[in-house]
Amino acid sequence: MIAAGINYVHSVLGDLDETLTSSGEERLGALVELANLSSIIGNFFRTGIARASQGKFEANGPHKYPDIIARDSSCLDVEIKVALEDNKPKGHLVKPGPHIIVRYVLCADDGIFARGKQNRGSLVRVWEVRVGMLENGHFNESNTPGDSGKTAVINAEGMEALTPVFMDRDRCPWSPRGPRYKQAFQC
Repeated sequence: MIAAGINYVHSVLGDLDETLTSSGEERLGALVELANLSSIIGNFFRTGIARASQGKFEANGPHKYPDIIARDSSCLDVEIKVALEDNKPKGHLVKPGPHIIVRYVLCADDGIFARGKQNRGSLVRVWEVRVGMLENGHFNESNTPGDSGKTAVINAEGMEALTPVFMDRDRCPWSPRGPRYKQAFQC
């Protein structure tokens, strides 16, 4: 189901990008704000999971909790969070329970990823998916005046509590010389 979710994101965005670029526009990844792009990716990922689940899950509507509704008594409802590169995913509220974390990068048109904001392209590629249970303590809450409102960022402990189930080594934003990369890819 995870692979189907990733493939669905890439396929639908590919179709949209083809339509946009054949009309003289840029790819979707260059046209929308990154927060909105993350939401779009989450919506497509949710749909891909539900379609591949053989009726075990149903995609909930946009801006509804949880993102995936269990339709089989052996399954649990699941929340999906999406973030760019190695950013920690966030939402507006702390939502303990089952989570799928999807992180993506923006590649050049040929699919090659180069680290650094200045090298971002507009072709979306998922580079990491993590799954697992998050608890209240796995979130850092903020409600700073003048900020965009309440936020609940999944902290480092929360990210470590989740199991990586997909990692694309060629599109990983971590430095190949760094400890996270070496640990993740057993270098």
